[in-house]
Amino acid sequence: MRKVLLLIVILTAAFAIACTKEEVRTDSIDFEELDPGTTGYWNGSDNEGGFWSGNAFFVNNYNQDWAAWSGFAYTNHSDTETADYTNQYSSVTGTGAEMSSNYSVFYYSGSPDTIFFSLEEKVESLSLSNTRYAYKVMLNGDDFAKKFGGSDGNDPDWFKLIITPLDNSMKALGSVEFYLADFRSGDPSEDYILDTWQTLNLEEFGFIKALVFEMASSDTGEWGINNPAYVCLDNIEGILMPGE
Repeated sequence: MRKVLLLIVILTAAFAIACTKEEVRTDSIDFEELDPGTTGYWNGSDNEGGFWSGNAFFVNNYNQDWAAWSGFAYTNHSDTETADYTNQYSSVTGTGAEMSSNYSVFYYSGSPDTIFFSLEEKVESLSLSNTRYAYKVMLNGDDFAKKFGGSDGNDPDWFKLIITPLDNSMKALGSVEFYLADFRSGDPSEDYILDTWQTLNLEEFGFIKALVFEMASSDTGEWGINNPAYVCLDNIEGILMPGE
C-alpha cells in the first residue's frame, strides 16, 4: 500500500511539474512579420503613434510639418556604403541580427521613448547594433560631429544607449548602459565603435511592463548630441508572466 501511495505522490508531482512547464509562454520579437512597404521602412508618417510586434508596442513620434520622426521605426534597408542622413535606416552590418531581413531602428531626439509590453515579460535577451550612418560619422566625423578619439585617437569619447526597465506600476527598476562606441580606455587597442550585432541580457530585472530608451554621448553641444543618435534593435526574446 505504501508503494502505491508513493507512486501516486511521484506521479502527481511529475504531472504538476509537466503542467508548470506547459504554462511557460515565450515571446520572440524579430519584426519579420512587418511589411516595410516599397520604401523599405516605416517611420510613423501614417500618424499611428507606434507599431506592434509580438507582445510589445513600440512608441513612435512623427511631426508632419517637418516630416521628422523619433522613437522606433522598422526597416529592411541594407545600405552599408552611404555615410550620411539619407541612410538612417540601415544597420552597420546591412542586415538584422543573425542575417535577418527586418529590424527596428531607434532614433533619440533628446526625449526618452518607450517599448510597452501588453503582458509583463522577462526579457532574456535583445540584440543591438549601430546604424551605418552613426558608425561612419563616429569613425570619420562630419560637419556636425567630431571623429571619435580625435585626430590622435586619444580623446576619451563614448556613445551609449541607456535602457530603464519599468515594473507594472511604471516604477524604474534600475538601468543598463550599453556602449555603442567607447574610447575611454588608456589602451588604444581597446577603443571601439560597434560594427556587429551584440546581445544584451535583462533577466535580472524580472518581469517588466516597459523599457525606456534614451542615449548619451561625450560629443554633446548646446542642441544635444552631435553624432547621429541611432541604435538598431532586433530579436527580443522573453518569457511572459504566468497566469496572464
